[in-house]
Amino acid sequence: MKTKLLFAAALTALASTAAFADGAALYAEKTCIACHGKEGKKPLTASYPKLAGQNATYLETQMLDIQSGARANGSSAAMKGVMHLVSASEIKEIALYLSKIK
Repeated sequence: MKTKLLFAAALTALASTAAFADGAALYAEKTCIACHGKEGKKPLTASYPKLAGQNATYLETQMLDIQSGARANGSSAAMKGVMHLVSASEIKEIALYLSKIK
């Protein structure tokens, strides 16, 4: 039983690491890095948000709202132009990645 629990914990850790790597790759590939900076820590302008360490659900909701047009305030118009490049599952991975950055 103890071996099974250790194996399950190892698989969970591995899956988490893989998701982090996928989110990092998507963050760069989908051009998020251009405006929000490496790891979401240094945005291009002061009006763009720092994304690193934000709550994953919050980030996902904001991206989905910008994509759908439900959010159209502030600098969201700049993001609206690229959000068609990102699927809902990719948004979830990017949000999870950003939420884990310290």
